[in-house]
Amino acid sequence: QVQLVESGGGLVQAGGSLRLSCAASGRTGSIYRMGWFRPAPGKEREFVAAIWWGGGSTGYADSVKGRFTISRDIAKNTLTLQMNSLKPEDTAVYYCAASDDSGVLAYGRSYKYWGQGTQVTVSS
Repeated sequence: QVQLVESGGGLVQAGGSLRLSCAASGRTGSIYRMGWFRPAPGKEREFVAAIWWGGGSTGYADSVKGRFTISRDIAKNTLTLQMNSLKPEDTAVYYCAASDDSGVLAYGRSYKYWGQGTQVTVSS
C-alpha cells in the first residue's frame, strides 16, 4: 500500500501561483508513476499532469501545458505541482495519484492510490 497526503492548496487571484505537494509513504519503492487529477464537468477525473517516478519524464494536459510544472523528489518521496498563471477555470480539488504499474497516462483508472485532495480556488 502507498499512502498519499496533499498540501499547498488555497485561494489565489487570477494570474497568481500556487505550489501543491504530495507526500508519499508506505511501499514507495513500488511507485511507477504519479500524477495530479481534478474533477471536471462530465468527467470523473480530469488529468492534469504526470511524471514517471524513475526516469522523470512528464506529461501534461493541453489546458495546463506551459503554466504548470510537475516534479518529484525521490529521496523525500514527494511530488510537486507548481501552478503559475492560474485561471478561474483551474478552481478545483486537486488529487494526487500513484500507480505501481504501466497504464494509460491520462486515465484515472490507471492509478491505484489516491490522496484526499486539496482545494485550489482562483478568483477573477
